[in-house]
Amino acid sequence: MVRIFYTLIVALLLASCSPFQQALKSDDTKLKYDVAEKMYEKEKYAKAIRLFEQIAPSYRGKPQAEKMFYMYSMALYKSEQYYTAGYQFESFTSSYPRSSKAEEAAFLSAKSYYFLSPRYSLDQVDTYKALEKLQAFIDRYPNSEYMPEANQLVMELSRKLEKKAYEIARQYFDTAEYFGDYNAAFKTLDNFMIDFPGTELKEDALYLKFEASCKLALNSVESKMKERLGRAKESYGDLIKYRPDTKYKADADKLLETINTELEKISK
Repeated sequence: MVRIFYTLIVALLLASCSPFQQALKSDDTKLKYDVAEKMYEKEKYAKAIRLFEQIAPSYRGKPQAEKMFYMYSMALYKSEQYYTAGYQFESFTSSYPRSSKAEEAAFLSAKSYYFLSPRYSLDQVDTYKALEKLQAFIDRYPNSEYMPEANQLVMELSRKLEKKAYEIARQYFDTAEYFGDYNAAFKTLDNFMIDFPGTELKEDALYLKFEASCKLALNSVESKMKERLGRAKESYGDLIKYRPDTKYKADADKLLETINTELEKISK
């Protein structure tokens, strides 16, 4: 009687288990696949992922593997596990290059890396990686329906790198007086505009470059002052040529007056 009682209890417990729990504890890979698919369709991605992870090794090479690995990758993506999703989508495109889902997977792999890109003030290693992945997608699928979005993502990431580079140049300028090195600030700002010729921050960079060149010249030894004052005047010309009505016009004109005054002193 005791054995029958415990058998009934176990049977009741098993019966009361959810399909997910039953599949999780089962050794039946087909059951795990079927339940994982249902969890995926119900958008219960965390549960689907747990089951997919259990059966992934045994499904490689099987007819159902393509669909399973697509759902697995997508579940990771939908649950914002972007590091793993990026890797799994990339693995999917490599394993199933002729799949009807290959193009989508390639794009979502690249987009996963986009989501990993941090704010501009932090290290931008993941931003460069995202740009690399997006560019590879653009080169591989030039006529893709995802091309507009891919280009938009590239633009956003590029602006982030642009802002990061500008802030670094700005830091050189802000600390130049303390370190006595306006030449480094001038060169960094110059390189910034070479690297980002179409930057929206060009007006700001041109003015900082002009101010840096002025302070470099005015703090120079006598033998270098005339040459550096001339270069400062050229920087003023670059600013005014780019934007005649620049918001920095009043400050720039005052600095120019100082430059001209010093040049007159030298010429006497």
